[in-house]
Amino acid sequence: MNKKGINKKELMDVLNMHDISPSHPRYRSLLLRDKMAQAYREGILADSALIAHGRGEAFDYIFGEKTNPPAIKAIRAASATLLLAENPVLSVNGNTAVLAAEDMVELASLLPAKVEINLFYRTPPRVVQVERVLKNAGANEVLGKEGDDFLPLKGLEGPRSRAHPEGVYIADVVLVPLEDGDRAEALVALGKKVITIDLNPLSRTAKKSSITIVDNLVRTIPLIINEVKRLRECSRQELEEIVMEFDNDENVSSSLELISEYFKRDEDS
Repeated sequence: MNKKGINKKELMDVLNMHDISPSHPRYRSLLLRDKMAQAYREGILADSALIAHGRGEAFDYIFGEKTNPPAIKAIRAASATLLLAENPVLSVNGNTAVLAAEDMVELASLLPAKVEINLFYRTPPRVVQVERVLKNAGANEVLGKEGDDFLPLKGLEGPRSRAHPEGVYIADVVLVPLEDGDRAEALVALGKKVITIDLNPLSRTAKKSSITIVDNLVRTIPLIINEVKRLRECSRQELEEIVMEFDNDENVSSSLELISEYFKRDEDS
């Protein structure tokens, strides 16, 4: 098993079985797809996680499987916001743990920020599995574990309202990759700045978050890490100016324009 809890040899065997070589244009995408499938078999992911991944993958194809200019702009604003935060928290669900555990742990250490488990379909076995993946990726402290105390978030009910009293509950900035819309909206209503990573610019999460990065998680987190390293030499005033200049609605609209341009090219060809 590698650090993320996924058997890399088994994934490569799957690709080799289908005669898929590294030169295949979908090679990276297929590797991630099989990583998700293996994580589902291990009990880390709920079945709906695979649907969510496939939906994001479809949008990524439209964006050319590369980080676009609006995403770069949002990454810069997100990095400045995280550096300005007094209590930043990185919220990790199953998909994020499987695809980017090591990067999330590195970012948490760099800021520093707390890491909190946040699962839409929360079950004790899955929480334990996600905790294991994060610990194997190097996390020293993980909040939101089984048995941890929690407080309810106003505006939410049931397991979705759970927030660790030393984590998301008191956070001023929350990075929530692949979040669901109701929770993102509730967190913003509570006065928290919500940074999300969502390949679907039409989602409620994309529209309700403070900063929406329309890009693939596996590309975004390393770029945030690099930007945080670059911006941490800036003064507080410089960081605040970066945040003030960013308009999330305008930026999400720019991502939608890229989708429109994609289909217009298709019609003209």
